[in-house]
Amino acid sequence: MPRTEAVLFDLDDTLVRYERSPGEVLLAAFEAVGCDPLFSVEEYYARYDEFAEKCDSMDELRSECFAALAESNGYERRRGRAVAAAFSEERDQTRVELLPSVGDVLGEVSSEYRTAIVTNGARDAQHQKIDAVGLDRWVDEIVVAGHDVPPKPDPEPFERAIRTLGVTPESTVHVGDSPDTDVAGASAAGLDSVLVAEGSAAVEPSPTYRIESIDALRSLPWLEESASGHR
Repeated sequence: MPRTEAVLFDLDDTLVRYERSPGEVLLAAFEAVGCDPLFSVEEYYARYDEFAEKCDSMDELRSECFAALAESNGYERRRGRAVAAAFSEERDQTRVELLPSVGDVLGEVSSEYRTAIVTNGARDAQHQKIDAVGLDRWVDEIVVAGHDVPPKPDPEPFERAIRTLGVTPESTVHVGDSPDTDVAGASAAGLDSVLVAEGSAAVEPSPTYRIESIDALRSLPWLEESASGHR
């Protein structure tokens, strides 16, 4: 493998997590509106990227997505929009926290390599999360995919990060928690991938490396070589 020059990171559930899960907030929104659940959080996840490509803000994304989900389940679109408004009242994008060891790991990685975040989502929401925990102190570039570039697993978000950092695909590694978006997208762009996932169940597509927590990133061969001065 060529000498590693850059490390890209997914954001949600790789570097940060919400203090309250989307499922918890969705149930609170249904309760606030005074209705039974119109759709599941899994249905929301399944169509999130579809609406992220079309919408300019997180509030617009939820309003359009929830209206469509309500309609597909036999309810009026306006009820979905009411739930979206309640969800926005409940959800504070700044109420996120770094996952364990992320600060220490990013401090080490950013001292040796060029770094970037490559994330899907609404631009306003993703930047609020990044700002809330100060991730910009450790990264050189942020690519929020879904507007200017297609969402992962399309290779273009990775290619944009690589161009901006001035490195090559062969010298870049991407770290994320999703086989479908992170591993598949990194592979399509010609990058090695690190999947952060608990357990040992086989996944497709298969990552270059697999670790159970971000802390284990420091034990991978390319980082060990850097630390020992043999880059």
